[in-house]
Amino acid sequence: MARAKRQLKERLTLVDVVLELADARIPKSSRNPDLALMTRRKPSLLVLTKVDMASPRATGEWLDYYRERGMRVVVVDLLSGKGVEKVLPELRDLVEHKMIAMEEKGIRRREMRVMVVGIPNVGKSSLINRLAGRSGARVEDRPGVTRGPQWINVAGSVQLMDTPGLLWPKLGDPKVAFRLAVTGAIREPVLEGEELALRLLDWLRETCPEMVLERYRLEEWHPNPRAMLEAIGSRRGYLLRGGVVDVDKAAAILLQEFRQGTLGRFTLDSVVENQ
Repeated sequence: MARAKRQLKERLTLVDVVLELADARIPKSSRNPDLALMTRRKPSLLVLTKVDMASPRATGEWLDYYRERGMRVVVVDLLSGKGVEKVLPELRDLVEHKMIAMEEKGIRRREMRVMVVGIPNVGKSSLINRLAGRSGARVEDRPGVTRGPQWINVAGSVQLMDTPGLLWPKLGDPKVAFRLAVTGAIREPVLEGEELALRLLDWLRETCPEMVLERYRLEEWHPNPRAMLEAIGSRRGYLLRGGVVDVDKAAAILLQEFRQGTLGRFTLDSVVENQ
């Protein structure tokens, strides 16, 4: 982790602008505070991914939240490609003043260099592929840079630098740890399988129990989360020898359907918490 942070700091000197990705379902929890601190001296664009799985109302609230704080932010659906067309124009607008200043000094306008950052599993590779399309190609390391980064050419006038996903060294906030784990951003040994599914059921009971009842064709919500998980497993026919419900399989399916958006569109971070 320390090495990755050191390399990121060193490579910031090579770029004009930072493109940060965050998960629209957890638009605050999926932003590594270390990244914001390290990149604060560079113009930046925040891109909220997985918007197709997030609550539309909550996404609108988060857009207002960040824009009111002077941040550039757009939302994209990486599956359909919707919103991706806004990314490059926003980036160009952020660095245009720098390019004009270079030209005024007699320096020839060059390609825009962009660093792509974000935590693991937030969609960096998918966005890069969308932006690069078939024309995207990796180019050689820049001269004079030891173990330099790989650049990807985009549209002839943009170069993207991908970076490894950077997580916190310690996840001290249990709410953040839960939200990262339940959306699949991290694999937390203490928070996985049945335990994570039980915590998710508690959250769903407080948020939108009717969606769970409808999805698994249940008539009532069991107060005990384990009993609820067993009811889901029983309804799906996940039974072991002797008719015992396979709770592990029920937990795995619940988490899978939540993470894939099959269960519905949810946003776990609340703007109200951050006011």
